[in-house]
Amino acid sequence: MVYYTISGIRLPCVPSVHHNSSSHRNSSSVAGNASTALSFPLKKHSLSRKIVAGSSSYDSEASTTATSGKVLVPGGDSSFTTNVLVPGAKPPSSTDQLETSDIVSEDPKVLREVPESSSMVGDTSTEVLDEQEKIAVLPDTREKTDKRTVPPPGAGQRIYDIDPILSSFRQHLDYRYSQYKRMRADIDKFEGGLEKFSRGYEKFGFIRSETGITYREWAPGATRAALIGDFNNWNPNADVMARDEFGVWEIFLPNNADGSSPIPHGSRVKIRMDTPSGLKDSIPAWIKFAVQAPGEIPYNGIYYDPPEEEKYVFKHPQPKKPKSLRIYESHVGMSSTEPKINTYANFRDEMLPRIKKLGYNAVQIMAIQEHSYYASFGYHVTNFFAPSSRFGTPDDLKSLIDKAHELGLLVLMDIVHSHASNNTLDGLNMFDGTDSHYFHSGSRGHHWMWDSRLFNYGSWEVVRYLLSNARWWLDEFKFDGFRFDGVTSMMYTHHGLQMTFTGNYNEYFGFATDVDAVVYLMLVNDMIHGLFPEAVSIGEDVSGMPTFCVPIQDGGVGFDYRLHMAIADKWIELLQKRDEDWRMGDIIHTLTNRRWLEKCISYAESHDQALVGDKTIAFWLMDKVILLC
Repeated sequence: MVYYTISGIRLPCVPSVHHNSSSHRNSSSVAGNASTALSFPLKKHSLSRKIVAGSSSYDSEASTTATSGKVLVPGGDSSFTTNVLVPGAKPPSSTDQLETSDIVSEDPKVLREVPESSSMVGDTSTEVLDEQEKIAVLPDTREKTDKRTVPPPGAGQRIYDIDPILSSFRQHLDYRYSQYKRMRADIDKFEGGLEKFSRGYEKFGFIRSETGITYREWAPGATRAALIGDFNNWNPNADVMARDEFGVWEIFLPNNADGSSPIPHGSRVKIRMDTPSGLKDSIPAWIKFAVQAPGEIPYNGIYYDPPEEEKYVFKHPQPKKPKSLRIYESHVGMSSTEPKINTYANFRDEMLPRIKKLGYNAVQIMAIQEHSYYASFGYHVTNFFAPSSRFGTPDDLKSLIDKAHELGLLVLMDIVHSHASNNTLDGLNMFDGTDSHYFHSGSRGHHWMWDSRLFNYGSWEVVRYLLSNARWWLDEFKFDGFRFDGVTSMMYTHHGLQMTFTGNYNEYFGFATDVDAVVYLMLVNDMIHGLFPEAVSIGEDVSGMPTFCVPIQDGGVGFDYRLHMAIADKWIELLQKRDEDWRMGDIIHTLTNRRWLEKCISYAESHDQALVGDKTIAFWLMDKVILLC
C-alpha cells in the first residue's frame, strides 16, 4: 500500500483526477503503536446473500437462496504476548514448524506438478525434458487429467489449543468457521467443488472452442446487452446477447466460413448495455488484456488469442518453496535507470540476473493487474485478469516469469483484492449501471480515504470472480504465490482507519469484523494451498489479527506469512532521531512483536517507506551530501 508520513502520522497521497480515480491510500495503524486515535465501533448489519447458481444455462441445475447473518460477540479484555523476529535472522520454516508443533499439516494426496528432480530451476536432466515432451504432445484433456482437489474442511478447533485466550471468543470464531464450511458445502453442491468453482474464467468472458467463441458476462442490472467491437464495426444491433434468470448474458459467435475466429486476435471489444444509469459501454469484466491507445484517455478491451506459434510456452519448472524467503520487491515500470516506463522484456534481461546475483531467492512484482491511473502505483485496479499493457504483452510477462524460474527465483505477485478503482469507464465500478454489482452499495461500498470501491465478499459471483482471479495468475502465468495487499482493510468495517490496535482481543472479534471478508480469505487460501501446495501466501495485515497464519483446518485464516510492516516503519523512525534518543526496549519490542509460531516477512524498507512521501534508507544516511572523488 502507498502512503507518506508526517510527524509519525500516515496520510494518503495527494489525489489526482483521472476517470474518477485517485492516488492510493494510507496504511492501517500498527498494532501496539503508542499513539492514540479515535475509535468508532460500527455495527455490521446482516446482509441477504443470494447464491447465484442452479439451473443456469452455463453450469448447474438447481438454485437456492440463503440468509447470511452475523454473530459478532465482544468477549473478555485480554492482551497478547508475541515472540521474536529479528531482521537478518531466518524466519521459522515449514520444516521448523513441523518439528516444534503439529499446527501445520500436509495432505500427501495433493502432489506438486513440478518434477521432483527440478528443485533448482534450470535443471535440464534428460528425464525431466523427456517428461515435458510427452506432456507437450498430448491433446487438451485438462478435465480428464487435472486431479488436483482441495481437501475437505477440518474441525477448526485447534486454535483454542494454540491460543487459549480465543476460547472467550468461541461463539464468534465457531460462527466464522461454520460460515466457511457452509460456503464450501454450497460450492461442492452447486458448483462441483472449489477446484471447478475457481475456474470461472473457463465459463465467463471469451471462451474459444473449435466451432467459435462464447462470451458470457454477469450483469444483472442491465436490461439489454450487445457485444461490440472492431469485428462487427461497433454495431450494437449485430450481436445482441441473451439473458438468463441469474443475470448472466451470453452470445455465441460461430467461426467464419473459412474456419477463422469470428473475433480476430488483437481487436478491440466492449459490451454495450442498457442500464438503470443509461447506455453504457464497458470493458468485459473478465478481459485478459486492455490497452490505452496513444492520444486516447479511455482503455479498450483487447481480445487476446494469439496463434499457437506465437504463444509463449514455459520451458522451466517452478522452483520449490525455500525454507526462508529473501524477497526483492520490485515494480517493472520503475525499474529502469532511464526516465521511462520499463518493459517486461527489459526487466527479464537486465534486472532478474542482478536480483539473483544479490542473493535473493524470490522477487515480488507490484502493479501487474491493469490500472488505468499509473500514479496509483497499481493499487487502483481496473482490469483484474489483465496484466498491465504499459510493460508489454501477457506473453512478455510469461517470458519474464519463466526466466526467473530458470534462475531459481520464485515470482510473487502483489495482488489487490481489497478494493477496486472507482473508474466507471474502464473498471468494474457501475459496470451494469448499478452501485451494488460487485460492491457493497451506499457508503459501505466506498473507501472514504482511498477513493475506491469495496467488494461485497458475501456475493456468490464476487467470490467466484476473485477466487478465479487468484487461480488465473497461478495457472496461466505460473506465479509462485501472492502478497495480498490491504488485508487489514478487508477484515474490518472500519478498515483499520482512525483505529489503534492495542492487542485487546475485542478489537479483532466484534461488531467491526467483516466475517464475509475473512471467510473469503479462508477460501482463497484454501484454494491456493490445496491446488498449489508449493505456493506462498502472504497477507499484509497490520492489526495483529489472531489466527491469521494458522492453517484453515485448525480454524485459522490460512496465510503462510504476515507482512510485518512495523519493522520497516521503525527504521525510518529511528533515522529521524538522534542516536542517543534511541530506546532499546522499544526497538526490541518492535522486532519481537509477533505471535507464537507465526512466520513473518519483514523489510528494512519497502515501497511504503522508500518511495511515497519519504526517502530510502541510503538517502536518510547520506541525505544531500555529495562525495567528490
